[in-house]
Amino acid sequence: MTDQPTATPRSATGPAAPVPSPFVGLLRGVDRAVARGLARITGSAVAPYQSAVIRIGFSLTWLLFLLREWPHRDELYGPGSPWSWNMARSLIATNHAFTALMWSDSGVWFEVVYAVAIAASVMLLLGWRTRTASLLFMVGVLALQNRSVFVGDGGDNVLHIMAIYLAFTRCGQVWSLDSRRSRRTADSGAPGRDPVGIALWICSAVVLAWVTAVGDLSGLWTAALWTAMATQAAWWLVRRHAPGEPRTVLDMIGNLVHAGAMLVIVVEVCLVYATAGWYKIQGSRWEDGTALYYPLHLNDFTPWPALSHALAGNGLMVMLISYGTVIVQVAFPFTLFNRRVKNVLLALMMCEHAGIAVILGLPFFSLAMIAADAVFLPTGFLRWLGDRLVRLLRPARAAVIPRQRSADEPSRSTLVG
Repeated sequence: MTDQPTATPRSATGPAAPVPSPFVGLLRGVDRAVARGLARITGSAVAPYQSAVIRIGFSLTWLLFLLREWPHRDELYGPGSPWSWNMARSLIATNHAFTALMWSDSGVWFEVVYAVAIAASVMLLLGWRTRTASLLFMVGVLALQNRSVFVGDGGDNVLHIMAIYLAFTRCGQVWSLDSRRSRRTADSGAPGRDPVGIALWICSAVVLAWVTAVGDLSGLWTAALWTAMATQAAWWLVRRHAPGEPRTVLDMIGNLVHAGAMLVIVVEVCLVYATAGWYKIQGSRWEDGTALYYPLHLNDFTPWPALSHALAGNGLMVMLISYGTVIVQVAFPFTLFNRRVKNVLLALMMCEHAGIAVILGLPFFSLAMIAADAVFLPTGFLRWLGDRLVRLLRPARAAVIPRQRSADEPSRSTLVG
């Protein structure tokens, strides 16, 4: 028996009604989704807790590094470095890297730049004047790292890149002195005169004008830094004299730039792990599961020789860690579509970096990578962790918690805060 085609139903008065298109309402749904997305990324700073964590993590990493190397700062980055000032200047003339240490070869100027780098790290760590602090932090990182390109490791490369991205984020929305000042300003109902912000802006403008006049800045960096200064001045003027629609527009632009910077940070971390994992797959030592064995016998990576040799003597553990590292790094970017799996791999990677800090003696590399991983931490976990830290550090005030500004409320930003 053959199948008979199904007859099209007909109405009593004429031909059959047309079948409705499955695409009906599709454009309206896309429009609504786009509108909700735009409202989300322009109405408030996305991922405020994640941006605060990476701000704290990277500033703390750089601050600890600068303090540890304080006795050796001259040999690493100063006039006493084997990589002399003239050699660095010749290299920078070819790669056009930015470093404030090329503006003068005097020891006094080096000490000033090093001190400013430490001060900017403290400012960013505390979240005090985060706009100015993030710019000074970027200048300090680039100044020192580009002065001596052969000093550092993979963690310095991550810090180098993230210092630039942080300058475009609104990373002081929570867990910062800026957020506390914003709440007090909102409660008082007046924006305030902000003499400290004005003084910082004037000092920064004077230094930038001097550097521009003597011709030590390239055209690109001159335009970028003056644009940043002009943006801060415009922000302060609008806040003081046009708090209505112009202020709202500037807040929306700031939130949009912040969202773009956070997206770039997420993509950058995924690229770091993806490229690291796929390059490991091509290595023969990673293929046979013995890659971890060799650094455990190098003097430069064995701060605890007994622990390193004990781990290297366990062939099964070496194989599991070697294969597990490759699997986790390759798989992590794809786990972003599954929150539970992502959180498990994220915890494994953070534990792995903590192990690298202890076993291989690379604490600053591990701190930098853990700070980068923190961008993927769940908001609920970060809020719970912050609450526990507050209760631990200030038990007397734990029972009386002041009202926290919602993430959806726009912040009252000052000139350089």
